[in-house]
Amino acid sequence: MDNLTQIETIVTFAWWLALDLCVLLYVVLDGADLGAGIFSLFVRDEAERGAIMSAMAGTWDANETWLIVAGGVLFGTFPFVYGATFSYLMLPLALALWGMITRAVALEFRHLAHQRWLRFTDFAFGFGSLTTTFFGGMAVGAVLQGYPLTNAPGQVPTYIGGALRFISPFSLWTGVAAVVAVLLAGLLFVRARFEKGEPIRRQAAAWTNAVFYLALAAVGVTLLASALLFPWAQARWFGPYTPLWAMIPLAVLFVVVRMRAAMRVERDLAAILWFNAGVALMAGAMLATMYPWLVPGTWTIYAGASPAVSLFTFTLAMGGFIPIMIMYNAYQIWVFRARISALAAYH
Repeated sequence: MDNLTQIETIVTFAWWLALDLCVLLYVVLDGADLGAGIFSLFVRDEAERGAIMSAMAGTWDANETWLIVAGGVLFGTFPFVYGATFSYLMLPLALALWGMITRAVALEFRHLAHQRWLRFTDFAFGFGSLTTTFFGGMAVGAVLQGYPLTNAPGQVPTYIGGALRFISPFSLWTGVAAVVAVLLAGLLFVRARFEKGEPIRRQAAAWTNAVFYLALAAVGVTLLASALLFPWAQARWFGPYTPLWAMIPLAVLFVVVRMRAAMRVERDLAAILWFNAGVALMAGAMLATMYPWLVPGTWTIYAGASPAVSLFTFTLAMGGFIPIMIMYNAYQIWVFRARISALAAYH
């Protein structure tokens, strides 16, 4: 029995890592698409807006697959957390889903739209990207705050609270911070995907300089707010291992300097990779801070996990899919790696 319990614990921990990996891959891959969509709201030329859509046309649906897989892993491995959290976040997740559907429909049907509807289609694409990012960011902030559960003996804990409980100054801030971070990713994506002489690339390069510092400020404010608001963060960051935790901001600063240097010499792919390395580093630090909480103060990964039989069945059925998805994602990115121009407008 002890061995079985130990194995179950290891499998639960492995699926928690897999869930985190899926969310991280969605953020770094589809985050660039969302940011480019937000940037398109400020692009005046119709052909350039269409070219932004064309730049992601071969990969955007594969990028969003990671979010679907993350939901599947959460449902299959942590069903109690899935049920309670989706009840808590019903409204922001519904609005984020509306944004995803809107941008997907706009992207796929732009080339079928009559000329007089192109501006509306482009706006729907950009506004859908903005909506998805903002409410997705709000959902993350709301999760970090935790939520109340029922505590009836013999019953599965469920969410108790109103539909608007997710709204707080912190969750509103994380929504804004998500928009800033994703916009920077989108600008780097546009710089990497367009020919160097294209006007839209020069516009993106000019925007990058300002948004870069906004993103740095957003990270700083978010870390400060987390340290002030959350006891679980205070206990980790200001405990006996404070010198080790202090190395993480130094590592992030190193990555930021390297990204900035790559931007200055127009090494666009390197800038994207350094940006993603910074995101991965900060995400890993936050997960290490939260462990063993899946929802801080509400669910640990072990309390919210499936029973052993369901857990192992899910592992046998789904365990091999993630490596396959990584391979086809990498292949798609390689196939559509070439730079484009406004002549490639999606219509």
